[in-house]
Amino acid sequence: MMYDFQTRINREGAGSFKWDSMQAANPEVSSNVVPLSIADMEFVNAPEIKKGLQKYLETAVLGYQAAYPSFIEAVVDWQEKRYGWSIQSDWLVDANNVVSAIYAAVQAFTEEDDGVIIFRPSYPPFGNAIDVNNRIEVGIPLLNDEGYYTIDFDKFEKAAAEPNNKMLILCNPHNPVGRVWTKEELKKIAEISVKHNLLVVSDEIWRDFTMPGYEYTPLATVNDELASSLMTCTSTSKSFNLAGLKLASIIIKDEKLREKFQAELELMRGGVVGPLAYKGVELAYTKAEPWLDEVVKVIDTNQNLVHDFFKEKYPKIKAPKIEGTYVQWVDFNGIGMSDEERINFLEQEAEFFTDHGIKFGEEGCGYERINLALPTEILRESLERLVDALKEYEQV
Repeated sequence: MMYDFQTRINREGAGSFKWDSMQAANPEVSSNVVPLSIADMEFVNAPEIKKGLQKYLETAVLGYQAAYPSFIEAVVDWQEKRYGWSIQSDWLVDANNVVSAIYAAVQAFTEEDDGVIIFRPSYPPFGNAIDVNNRIEVGIPLLNDEGYYTIDFDKFEKAAAEPNNKMLILCNPHNPVGRVWTKEELKKIAEISVKHNLLVVSDEIWRDFTMPGYEYTPLATVNDELASSLMTCTSTSKSFNLAGLKLASIIIKDEKLREKFQAELELMRGGVVGPLAYKGVELAYTKAEPWLDEVVKVIDTNQNLVHDFFKEKYPKIKAPKIEGTYVQWVDFNGIGMSDEERINFLEQEAEFFTDHGIKFGEEGCGYERINLALPTEILRESLERLVDALKEYEQV
């Protein structure tokens, strides 16, 4: 490979949420342990971005900043080049991040006590955005067939037909279960949403991580009628590990919808973006695509490692292969521990730090979400440490 995906990075004491959470859970954790939790990467950032920002800083003035033509062009071109989605520059709204955009959308497009539909297990901020804004969460559990998840369209349509339910928050590809929804599934989501006048917020932050053999489709491309009630959330925070720059590109074709969202975002001060964020995103989209393509290959290698490792060395734990994202949804139900017992064992005995499934709703009981964006050998060490701890536990 052209790029460095092997260097072990020590982020202890540097303010990393992921590393600080590990230290808080187990202050005595061994110095060689790397957490597999919060979804940012344990890779050195793309050199094209780092060098580009260094050059930019030689002459930049780091004052108040607005989007500028070459940044906008980079965002627009990425949709067309990568996914064949033609958008216009005036459809873009800048936000600090996708989560703040979702909070603003719930506030802007629904009223208190309105129902908001989500497919569960779901990314925790979806439910938080609903609860904080005093809306009613309408959770539709995904159908789970031995680790392969599909949408229960009968329950979805029934929920969509309820007059009080006004919005769907979709994750495409889905976090945490790793599905890349097919074009046929997306068409059905769009058809039901249009039929029942649901406004759809589609979180597509994971779109650049699609495993070989699968194809991501922007929801906006499957049904023209949906355009008047659709907001698509995109960002480089996952794709290029730029979450700290704080910039998401929200795409809204309908002008009235866009203006309403912008007004709410202004109230939240959620659209204030700094110059380094604009430049970093521009560099990512225009210079760092080869780096991203190699990252996807590493993620595919790592997900196969996790799948095969448990299948061969500890089959009580099941790790179905993912279709997209860089997180793997792993079933620990076979080890016979409660959630509380398992979490304590993982963090205190195995020094194996993940995002616990229960955070993603009751459908996550017995599951752990593993971050695959780290050097393969470190991942292998983590898996071996876990299985060694489990075997020792079984002998006691």
